[in-house]
Amino acid sequence: MDLLGVAGDQTITVAGRGLRRAELMDRAAGVAAEIAGAGAVAVHATASLETVVAVVGGLLAGVPVVPLPPDSGPDERAHILGDSGAALLLAARGAYEPGEGDPPLVPVDDLPAGEGAGAGAPDDATALILYTSGTTGAPKGVLVSRAAIAAGLDALAEAWEWTAGDVLVHGLPLFHVHGLVLGVLGALRAGSSLVHTGRPRPEAYAEAAAAGGTLFFGVPTVWSRVCAEPDAARALRGARLLVSGSAPLPVPVFGRLEELTGHRPVERYGMTETLITVSARAGGDRRPGHVGLPLAGVATRLAAEDGAPVPADGETPGELHVRAPMLFGGYLNRPEATAASFTADGWFRTGDIATVGPDGWHRIVGRASTDLIKSGGYRIGAGEVENALLAHPAVREAAVVGTPHPDLGEQVTAYVVADGVDERRLIGFVAERLSAHKRPRTVHLVDSLPRNAMGKVVKTRLGA
Repeated sequence: MDLLGVAGDQTITVAGRGLRRAELMDRAAGVAAEIAGAGAVAVHATASLETVVAVVGGLLAGVPVVPLPPDSGPDERAHILGDSGAALLLAARGAYEPGEGDPPLVPVDDLPAGEGAGAGAPDDATALILYTSGTTGAPKGVLVSRAAIAAGLDALAEAWEWTAGDVLVHGLPLFHVHGLVLGVLGALRAGSSLVHTGRPRPEAYAEAAAAGGTLFFGVPTVWSRVCAEPDAARALRGARLLVSGSAPLPVPVFGRLEELTGHRPVERYGMTETLITVSARAGGDRRPGHVGLPLAGVATRLAAEDGAPVPADGETPGELHVRAPMLFGGYLNRPEATAASFTADGWFRTGDIATVGPDGWHRIVGRASTDLIKSGGYRIGAGEVENALLAHPAVREAAVVGTPHPDLGEQVTAYVVADGVDERRLIGFVAERLSAHKRPRTVHLVDSLPRNAMGKVVKTRLGA
């Protein structure tokens, strides 16, 4: 299987710098020669051509790639590098400052170009190790195979009528499924050109549309900001398709996008562990507040807390279970966590609560727990932020939840029992240790946290 698709005349442009496909593959072949035989390699995943070259080089060499968020704090970075066992760290020259205990640094710019397609790997080999949000502690490494990526991208290409004639435009981070798997590998596999805008600014999207962009990716925060600049939004009228994902698109934003751009956006649903499994179709209906129908090869069902089936009546909620060829291969070195994520009959438990209508349309209505926060397109684990807060010597207790935010969808809000420290210092303390987007935007200093008889914090009573 050729995961990267067939040779074509596409151009990959990131933050104003571009490479033809043949040039990209030659540079990636040089990376593949350098890392051949490594157990895994990390990539400092900035929004740059070097990130694309490094990731493609890993795929050519058949070496699992571990995308490292460029804004990760020292604790998060040390965990990802140590847990993954990355033998090398690939980065753009001068973009990464090595820390104590880091693997050897390889500047991608300094590697000579190579030739050939590389050794490749079996279809079931791990292509990427993507780290989750750490809802109950440290992030877990999700093993995503080459076959899963191919199946997911092919299903999306069918659903979105994505072809080599498209020009994909987005400005999303290159260390998660949306920006990297869909936004880079998807373009390569489909043969379409890619314009990565560096940052997802409304004016950059408008400029890309004027230059011939046809397919635009964004998270709800991006689309909300686009709608806030009507001239930029109207520039997207010439596009073929607008796609929103990574968090629910607010219904008012859906309506405003349609009003300004003339497009009803396509919404879709997925997870790091499943890639994308449900989506509206380019040639079909698009309903505000709904994520669409299962993709080709995907089966879904709803289950009650006791495991009993939930009817597809569009009203009764249940936990969404998935079976699909794009499912992950397990959590790295965590067999118990892997086993717990599947039912006895082999369905993946998403942890998301959904309703399914008689016509098969899915609507995601919430999280089975309150510990996953979706903010600006990021999935943030409350447990990871709580652990960071508890590392402060003045903090005795901490609970983190998502609260409504007009731009981000949800913001990280913390309730903290502490002595002699203020909100600003606690926010800064977390920002120094975790990715910037994981820091609390609001910290409430309280005398105590509400707990049940078992001593567990009752998060639904926070702020009451």
